[in-house]
Amino acid sequence: MTNAISPPIAAFSLVLPHHLTDGSFTMNSAQESRVDRRIISKAGRFLIVGAASLIFSLGITGAASAASLAEINTRGTLNVATEDSYYPFEFIKDGESEGFHKDVIAELRKYAQFKVNQDIMPWTGLLAGITSGKYDAAITGAGVTEERLGAFDFVAPVAPEVSHYIKRANDDRIKSVSDLSGLIVGVQAGGAQLARLTQLDAKLKASGGSIGKIVQYQSYPEAYADLANHRLDYVVNSIVPANMLVKERPQVFAVGEATSSMGYIAWPVAKGNKELLDYLSGFVNHLRDTGKLAELQKKWLGQSFDDLPREPITSAPQFTQLTAK
Repeated sequence: MTNAISPPIAAFSLVLPHHLTDGSFTMNSAQESRVDRRIISKAGRFLIVGAASLIFSLGITGAASAASLAEINTRGTLNVATEDSYYPFEFIKDGESEGFHKDVIAELRKYAQFKVNQDIMPWTGLLAGITSGKYDAAITGAGVTEERLGAFDFVAPVAPEVSHYIKRANDDRIKSVSDLSGLIVGVQAGGAQLARLTQLDAKLKASGGSIGKIVQYQSYPEAYADLANHRLDYVVNSIVPANMLVKERPQVFAVGEATSSMGYIAWPVAKGNKELLDYLSGFVNHLRDTGKLAELQKKWLGQSFDDLPREPITSAPQFTQLTAK
């Protein structure tokens, strides 16, 4: 069963880079007008930090309310959430879900001994849904980050994740990462790309520059629209969706250099829910061993990725070791 819903809560504060919480960013969404966070008072900043701490605490204790594999078997249903707009991993076409994870969930329904109930929603509600116990996992294009590993464990990865900048194809100002200094960047609220802007900021500072104004969006199509309309100078996104975007609109957009180190796309579950983590990792490795994962990667992501880790990712040191290889 697949449902489309709207979330009542945003969880982006959990992954906001700490040194970027100085008010130099803007939140933008279809439901909200643009708000310049430079006018946020000190009290408002404390509220943001406090909210992040609360969500983090919920994540740490999430396994207590998360259903174990035995409980999922007993009730006969696995509840998962999927984002509505992260092409090509998941998107809506003609009112129906499409993309890489639609086909993956179809395979999971064949593999599992229980039903799989899927809710489709904007990204900003996914992580909160897991920490609250509403969902057992998010089968979606989530990037693994050190911040998220404080609250979640991640199933064996299904794709690599490296951030790149995307510019307008005819923007001759930007020829390398160093040219991004002081320019306006768009990212998805609460996404891994937001967390990894710290790496871009470090690169820019090493050459005497600094990151400019950061504008956050509920979904990437909104950011791309603002980039095309000259309201942004560049957007940062993972290389797979970036390449697919440019493949479809080569006259409008171009992909530039990497802005982050290596990472992975994987599915988050509540911290400590080991049986479910191992079960879903076993499913991913089943897809790998049967050749189905490579088939779906080629279909939706443009190529297969044969050297991804087979084990779940559960700690920052492990993540650092894996991405250093």
